[in-house]
Amino acid sequence: MTNIPTEPAIAVTGLRRSYGSQVVLDGIDLHVREGSIFSLLGPNGAGKTTMVQILSTLIRADAGDVRVCGHDVVRDPDRVRAAIGVTGQFSALDNFLTGEENLLLMADLHHLGRAEGRRRTAELIERFDLGEVARKPGVAYSGGMRRRLDLAMGLIGNPRVIFLDEPTTGLDPRSRRDMWQIVRDLVSRGVTIFLTTQYLEEADQLADRIALLDHGRLVAEGTPAELKRRVPGGHVELRFADGTARTAAAAILDVAPHSTDDPLVLRVPGDGGVRSLKALLDRLDDAAVEVDGLTLHNPDLDDVFFAVTGQPASADVPAAAPATVSASGSEKVTAR
Repeated sequence: MTNIPTEPAIAVTGLRRSYGSQVVLDGIDLHVREGSIFSLLGPNGAGKTTMVQILSTLIRADAGDVRVCGHDVVRDPDRVRAAIGVTGQFSALDNFLTGEENLLLMADLHHLGRAEGRRRTAELIERFDLGEVARKPGVAYSGGMRRRLDLAMGLIGNPRVIFLDEPTTGLDPRSRRDMWQIVRDLVSRGVTIFLTTQYLEEADQLADRIALLDHGRLVAEGTPAELKRRVPGGHVELRFADGTARTAAAAILDVAPHSTDDPLVLRVPGDGGVRSLKALLDRLDDAAVEVDGLTLHNPDLDDVFFAVTGQPASADVPAAAPATVSASGSEKVTAR
């Protein structure tokens, strides 16, 4: 039997968009597999939100072919809207309505019957653990609760594709990880997630594939592991009790003695493997040079970001702390 490839959840070819003389998206091609998490990374102003707005039918592209769930976003926007949910950077709930009332309002906007709307509302309140606050006004919700309710509102219509535009910005580490689990649960049910984020750790933890957007172009795409393998830079940082020991170690290991700004730390290139690390320490031990401590560093998405954009992620895309559309959703996305 011949395997027939399934149509991608999102298919984009030759996408272009400008604002006046400023080119925001310059010939974008990408495909997102059904039931996967695709993450779009890039500096502030790179065009991530513009991409979400086009894919969710909120604005039109200047050129290119864009299909979501097999529907053209220009010729068949209503079918696209019926198949998607959007959660933007800023919560869209009404602060004067209770959580339950916000969900019922979204059910009405989706033209669900009264009984079906109440059923879906009750189901989402339970799924997102909002029972204790469901009858409280939105103004009383914490940041994490607001984001959970906002996402629940986007799920009222049982979307096949959900656009999450920086969904965890401003959340504390625990709330962020709670949101990650919600996203994983959605994908396990067959939902496709298109995620934009400023947190590299978030993309690394969640995404099946990642694309880096810079100056309107996709400059790299692949799985997190594939992207990391493209970047050299694995090393070991050795800490010594004094500068004399560091200088001696630099001579033994044949590395620059001032490889870091810290006068007690020496950076030695390496793959981080147990064998190579043991050999390195044995050489120092044979020469009676004592190491106070060490840190292993393998290339991460921050290194990838720097390699392909020429700027550290910390400048525009902060890493997360180590401790750690609806059919009518136009108001949920803020242009950037």
